[in-house]
Amino acid sequence: MNIKDVLEQAKSQLSEATGLKPITIAEIFKDERGWHVFLDMLEMSRIPTATDVLGEYEVILDSDGKMLSFDRKRTRLRGQIVERDEKVKM
Repeated sequence: MNIKDVLEQAKSQLSEATGLKPITIAEIFKDERGWHVFLDMLEMSRIPTATDVLGEYEVILDSDGKMLSFDRKRTRLRGQIVERDEKVKM
């Protein structure tokens, strides 16, 4: 699978599993466990949109694009600046 296919599979499967709308892709990498995709998902829409609540999720896909697991890492307001941590060794 190419990266574009992996991203589409991650967005589609996570959206189906959670009922949430994908907003952005924050990170993607591959290791011995599979593809790791970090996505921001819209958890609560608010006015103004800068106060929307986003959840950061990690999705792990196998080499065929099947979702093995997902985990919500944290939540934040859309307008909140997030400093990316060093890659966490899994």
